[in-house]
Amino acid sequence: MFAQVATVAFAGIEAKRVDVQVQISPGLPAFVVVGLPDKAVGESRERVRAALHAVGLALPAKHITVNLAPADMPKEGSHYDLPIVLAMMACMGAMPFDQLKGYCVIGELALDGSISMVPGGLPAAIGANEQGLGLICPRECGAEAAWASQDMDILAPGHLLELINHFKGLQILSPPRAVLEETPSDLLDLCDVRGQESARRALEVAAAGGHNLLMTGPPGSGKSMLAARLPSILPALQPAEMLEVSMIRSMAGELAGGQIGRERPFRAPHHSASMAALVGGGARPKPGEVALAHMGVLFLDELPEFSVQVLDSLRQPIETGEVVIARANHRIAYPSRIQLVAAMNPCKCGRAFEPGFACAKGAHCAERYQSRISGPLLDRFDLQVEVPAVSVADLMMPDKNAACESSQPVRERVSAARNRQAERFQNMGLKNVRTNSELFGEALDECTRPDNEGLGLLRDACDKLRLTARGFHRTLKVARTLADLDGCDDVARIHVAEALSYRGETLRQRVLA
Repeated sequence: MFAQVATVAFAGIEAKRVDVQVQISPGLPAFVVVGLPDKAVGESRERVRAALHAVGLALPAKHITVNLAPADMPKEGSHYDLPIVLAMMACMGAMPFDQLKGYCVIGELALDGSISMVPGGLPAAIGANEQGLGLICPRECGAEAAWASQDMDILAPGHLLELINHFKGLQILSPPRAVLEETPSDLLDLCDVRGQESARRALEVAAAGGHNLLMTGPPGSGKSMLAARLPSILPALQPAEMLEVSMIRSMAGELAGGQIGRERPFRAPHHSASMAALVGGGARPKPGEVALAHMGVLFLDELPEFSVQVLDSLRQPIETGEVVIARANHRIAYPSRIQLVAAMNPCKCGRAFEPGFACAKGAHCAERYQSRISGPLLDRFDLQVEVPAVSVADLMMPDKNAACESSQPVRERVSAARNRQAERFQNMGLKNVRTNSELFGEALDECTRPDNEGLGLLRDACDKLRLTARGFHRTLKVARTLADLDGCDDVARIHVAEALSYRGETLRQRVLA
């Protein structure tokens, strides 16, 4: 007796087909799982045995072989329980094998026969839809799986008995509905920020072009406060972006109720986070904070307090927009187009360069503290701004709403600038470029070339500031964003000048003085 049921193995957010093959043959009673299973897959024997007993069935006293094909691909996770038990029931004649042929199956079994949620419902549904298959998944995964296609056949039972009765015609499982997460009403607003006009301007520029931003200033100046309000001025995710972000969240098991949201992710890991927590990995590789911030913001507060190795591991994801986790027998890649925002104090005590203050740790405190950040990583920040201490006059404003601009008009300007970029890239045939920060090659030269006056200023600045090739191109990208915010088709000298002011040269000169 032989039966086969389709399921998937996850490689990053990609779902690769795996066939669960079950053969029951004469011989000594045994239950063997082969095909490079990990411990969770191997333990499915006891869960399958208990679940069958819960629905009134028993394993035959014969030799049972479960093969997970292809046999050279590692199989990890508990989502193989349900396909194994269905293939076994089909082999025993308790389940119609012909009807199972049209489905891909994922799900974990409890001992009482109920079907528990597993991560990866959305990627599994998209992978099954590409193969022309329906999907059988746990009830909790049904809402996210429904986003794969409106016409896809999806069954989302909560118990093994419900699935058996459905195929027998004793009950009908209703198709799950796709659920959109409500827009949060508690987003922090920029009107809470007193003063800091230059930092607010830099935040708007960073949001408009997707640029990396580094804020340096004394404790209590509002760096973290500004970063926390960045999501309130970012435009909502487009439908294709929503699916990308949700697939990563699904793999991490963070889609609560299967609801997909339109707000861009904002991740703020603690400075004690390990490299595996930040970029992903572990014994069973999972997406890290960088991948979970895809299409959104990764905020690193107290930047020099992070491990040097952890910080340098960010170089490749920032440049390529992808996190690659390599193992001896497989390679996993997660998309990670992030906007990196960081905050730091000028020195260990935090009050260097403050008028009338002498640093207790000596003149070189700031230099030693900031040297924890490597030059190549620092060069990847498009905007580097100082955030000075807030004055008492700003704090004592009677009406903060009258004095400070709220997030809504800023978000409208940012959206208008991004719409100009999207229209430009569409006319140029650039499908994978969404913001100015992602420009490269000939498209970068064509979009960001300034006028003659701006070109002359940039040439002189490169000689004086000794900009690297990366710094040169990132300055041009920021200048292009400034022109988009002003509604200009051409990059002018004023845009180049403002972009150069964000290179952080003034602070570096003070540190090295």
